[in-house]
Amino acid sequence: MIRALAVFLLLGVSSAQASEALWALLKGGGQVVLIRHTITTPGVGDPPGFRLDDCATQRNLSAAGREQALRMGKEFRRRGIPVGEVLASPWCRCIDTANLAFGGSRPWPPLSNLFARQAEAEAQVRGMRPRIAAHRGKANLVLVSHGSTALALTGENPAMGEVVVLSPAGTGFRVAGRLSVP
Repeated sequence: MIRALAVFLLLGVSSAQASEALWALLKGGGQVVLIRHTITTPGVGDPPGFRLDDCATQRNLSAAGREQALRMGKEFRRRGIPVGEVLASPWCRCIDTANLAFGGSRPWPPLSNLFARQAEAEAQVRGMRPRIAAHRGKANLVLVSHGSTALALTGENPAMGEVVVLSPAGTGFRVAGRLSVP
């Protein structure tokens, strides 16, 4: 799929056509959809002393972020994208993104934020890789996480609400591309 997207781009195919190719890949299932949480209140990281068990102490989704998550879910449904299990970082902004877009999620610690926690990166990536590589089936696995975590896992730094499509391959995965949901 990566080669196909590269050929599309080399042949002058628009990014819209490349995006349509990614949507078609997702419609076929068996992919992993890595989503950076949607738009948050301004800031970077979380306030000092934040707690995972208290959303009021964290940087959370803004009204625009809640709307963005709802639009994302609507677009997945409109396009008939099969969604299976939805896993989210235990941070409230990720859980809220997943729940608004897909109607529910389960917290998964390997998706935790790595901002100011880079010492955890290697262990978290080791925890994610086998799960991604092993994904098979007609539905797509959805992972909602953070930019720092996506970067450590894939080398990609998605914008808030951006999707990185991962194709399981052997004992690993390849990045098939990135999508912005309108």
